[in-house]
Amino acid sequence: MIPGAGRALWLAVLAGLLLRLAFGFGYWVDKPLTHDENEYLELATNLLEGRGFAYPDSVAGEPALERFGRAPLYPLFLAAVTGPTRIDPLSAIKIAQSAVGALGVWLVAIAATRVAGPGAGVVAAWMSALYPPLVWTPSYILSETLYMALALAHVLLAGRVLAEKDGASRRGGWVVVLCGVIGGVASLTRPAHLFFLLLLGVWLLTKWRIRDAVAIAVGALLVIAPWTARNVREYGHPVLIASEGGITFWTGNHPLSPGEGDMAANPAIKRDNQRFRAAHPGLSPEQLEPLYYREAMQAIARDPMWWAGLVARKLFYTWVPVGPSYTLHSKRYFVASVVSYGLLLAAGLAGALIVARRRRWPTAMGLLLASAILVCVVFFPQERFRIPVIDPALIVFAASGLALLRPQAIGLGSRTRA
Repeated sequence: MIPGAGRALWLAVLAGLLLRLAFGFGYWVDKPLTHDENEYLELATNLLEGRGFAYPDSVAGEPALERFGRAPLYPLFLAAVTGPTRIDPLSAIKIAQSAVGALGVWLVAIAATRVAGPGAGVVAAWMSALYPPLVWTPSYILSETLYMALALAHVLLAGRVLAEKDGASRRGGWVVVLCGVIGGVASLTRPAHLFFLLLLGVWLLTKWRIRDAVAIAVGALLVIAPWTARNVREYGHPVLIASEGGITFWTGNHPLSPGEGDMAANPAIKRDNQRFRAAHPGLSPEQLEPLYYREAMQAIARDPMWWAGLVARKLFYTWVPVGPSYTLHSKRYFVASVVSYGLLLAAGLAGALIVARRRRWPTAMGLLLASAILVCVVFFPQERFRIPVIDPALIVFAASGLALLRPQAIGLGSRTRA
């Protein structure tokens, strides 16, 4: 490592923290909360007040609000952040999530360092510190920031496991189990992370590392199974983590879907959801989940050629930021988001080609990226789904490609991938 590289890395982490705080307290002030943000806060409030993981009861005489089943860890995080503090809860959340976002800067740097050396790590740190979508995300009461940190931590540990010929025997079985535990925690934050766990297990099985695949599965189940058991007891039927998957799958595979965005970005689907719910009055999100899946699967079975075209559009919108969800925000936000992501996409894809040609491909990061693409195909692509996984991966590839192609430009040579 060249002199000063460590200092440059920590300066990037500090800059990332200060920029996130500056955005949260200097610009994102007194903004209206979205439906999802309100739901997360309601769950956190009920947890703090001892009423458990549940939404408040409907007020008599007022129309019942539509509720969505949520994964438990983010509301628990919000409760932990806002409970012991005497400052405004929204301010406490911004401070905590800015700190988690700065941790994400450090984790991205470690991931790039493993691919192409310390110089790549410094470049990746500054890119993630300054990258606009990662700067503004911690100000929203959404799970993206926390999930990104957990997903990156899991990828880093999974990379260490994959680097061994037999992780269970050479590193100790507990390390591989811990990899599964962290994966389970990330899945309890965002259930889509189960796709990464699945791909990781399949990859290990293709390498005949059956013990490691089993150890990771055991570690994940140690975390997830108690919550699933709670759901069975609470709802009377199995709900692995959260019931939000049903309505998300229905939205993304609806005959009116353009291939991108949730119901807020697609009013016609939102209106049809009112028809769906009116046909099943009084049912909870957990009771509605299998019904959403059933209706969506019936639509796919009726016209598989239409669905094949929809999948193609989903793949397009996964990478190209021109879908309806991008136009919901202000023009300033739209321009900042599209321009910053467009530049990163070009740099990231070029870097990925360089990394692949130099045989430095990070398998775990590649599997995480593949899992994000799979989630977009199965459900639907959206900016919120992209930012915590695809964008950090592109930063890692862009920084690594630069370090491998022009090591003198950043003052460092490369090192062997871990």
